[in-house]
This record gives sequence, C-alpha cells and structure tokens, in this order.
Amino acid sequence: MAARWQRGRLLNVGCAHGPDFLPFRDGFELWGLDSSSEMLRFALKYRGKHGFEAGLVLGDARWLPYADNAFDWAIAVAAYHNIRGHEGRMRAFAELRRVLRPGGEAFITVWNRWQPRFWLGGKEVLVPWKTRGSTVRRYYYLFSRRELVGCLERSGLEVMRVFPGEGYHFPMAAFSRNICVLVRKRAGEHGSCCQ
Repeated sequence: MAARWQRGRLLNVGCAHGPDFLPFRDGFELWGLDSSSEMLRFALKYRGKHGFEAGLVLGDARWLPYADNAFDWAIAVAAYHNIRGHEGRMRAFAELRRVLRPGGEAFITVWNRWQPRFWLGGKEVLVPWKTRGSTVRRYYYLFSRRELVGCLERSGLEVMRVFPGEGYHFPMAAFSRNICVLVRKRAGEHGSCCQ
C-alpha cells in the first residue's frame, strides 16, 4: 500500500504498538488510534525506536475523533473483528468512510470465519492470549468474505479488491487466516453518511 499510495495523510485504525506504520514512514503524515492506553504507550516507544512521527490518539473506531474527509488513506489491520455487535461494526465502517476524503482508499484485514481452526465453532469466539503469566480471552467476530464485502458496501464504501492474507499459498483462498480488502470512498462524496 505504501508503494501504491506514496504520500499523504494516513490513519491507522487500531494501531496497537505501531508496527504497521513502518512501511509509511517516508512521505506520509501518520495518525494512529487505539482503544488501549497500554498499546499507545508501547506505540510511543516504538515510534521513538524507529524514528518516525505519528499523532497517537486514545479512541474508539466507532466514533473517530477526526473531521469529515480528513485522511487520504487508512489502514485497519486486525481491528474491526474485535468490535462487538453488528451495529457497532457497521458504525465503525461508516466512520471510516466519513473520515476518508473522496477517492481515498483503505486497506482492511479481519480474521476469516472459514480458517480451519474455527470450522466447528460459531462466528463469535473468545481466543486465549497469554500475557505476563496470565491468560486473557479476547473477543473476535469471524467474518466470511461475502459478509465483509456486504457490510463494507452497505456502509457506502466501494470494494475494489478482496484477497487472502499475505503468505497464504494454498489453492483455496476461502480458508486463509485473514481476509484482506482494499476499499475506496467514491469520488464526489463528501461529509457524513447515514448508518
């Protein structure tokens, strides 16, 4: 995406500790939002270690604290699948659309419902994560490709490309761990959209 976009104002939704900023260090004005203050503390350290600037904000993807049409580009790597409730996810997609300028693009990844380890479960799962000697169960909503495309289109975004996560080499892309999507806010659209 950095090679495709080259320069501009970029929002990283769910930026975590900041590794997804690295390809965009040169030529981009970087902004990151995360709902975890601890992750943002790590992002501040990561930013200093790797020598780039990024405005970091504690916030919620469902209520982005930015003006309409504020960003040329956005990335959201493994962020939207952690939002509970259909209305919340739809609001977050609509907010992404709102803050993109007309013609602006976003790259989104979510976990795939059809990756083999989840075949026998439901769409909503609690995945155990080990942290500092304890285990935390983190919420994930597992999207199918068709459902994700439908949600993005209903939020007013144009789906340009859907593909499996990087490193997936098997013939059935439907079973990849991640679903990756490139979307665009249609040129000529301005301001807020209905939810």
